[in-house]
This record gives sequence, structure tokens and C-alpha cells, in this order.
Amino acid sequence: MIPMLRNTRFLPGFTDDFFGKDFLGDFFDSSVNKTIPEVNVLENKDDFKIEVAAPGLEKADFKIDLNNKVLTISSEKEAKNIDEKEKYIRREFSYSSFQRSFSLPESVEQEKIKANHKDGILTIMIPKRDEAKEKPKREIKIS
Repeated sequence: MIPMLRNTRFLPGFTDDFFGKDFLGDFFDSSVNKTIPEVNVLENKDDFKIEVAAPGLEKADFKIDLNNKVLTISSEKEAKNIDEKEKYIRREFSYSSFQRSFSLPESVEQEKIKANHKDGILTIMIPKRDEAKEKPKREIKIS
């Protein structure tokens, strides 16, 4: 006899009918923001630029640390939603946090790193040392 496999499209389980399709996933994940912001890392001849797309976060929500050539960008934010009705109060707390770390090369000037926040984008400018900057092309004469 061939064992029967349950086809969830035609024969849903008891818990699916009673609690809903993804009860446990909804229960544990509904108010937790686990996303990590998208990051662009750009390099040009004078510097590196890190752009962090974090809509909804403000300048004060970010923390940037530099320790032993490792640049760490982090954020932790708590949002409280309170809905008061006639005889009950509903409160929902949501937390979002992330941390991203980048190892910096020897060729950067760590003391001159700057950050800017505008329109939901955190931009970090990391200047290169003069000796690491791209030099213009020159022709060498053969003697």
C-alpha cells in the first residue's frame, strides 16, 4: 500500500481550520520587525560611501561606532500603539532593531568619517588617505 501524503490544498489540517493557515507564524511574527535595511557601498577615487535605506527612522534612532577598523551601524526603536475604546484598551508594542558592521581597509582616514541623514537615508562618508587615492594616469618616458 502506498502511504497517503496530506495535500494541504484539498485537505487542510484541523489546526488550519480552527486557528487559521499560519497561526503560529502570525502569533510570533506579527509585531516584530526583523528586516535589515538595504545598504549600498560605493567607492570613488576620493572616498567610500555607505548608504543605509531606513525609512521611518530618524537621525536620533541611529548609533554609529568605530572600533578597531570596524564601523558598526545600529538602531533600536520602540513604537507604542494604544487604542482606547469604550470599555477596553488595546495596546500593541513593536520593536525594531538592526546592526550592520563593516571592516574598513587600512587606506581610510578614520578620524574624518562623517554621517548625514536625509529623507530616510543614512549616508556615511569615509575618506581615503591621500596615498590611497587614485592617481591620474601619466606616461613614463623611457630613457
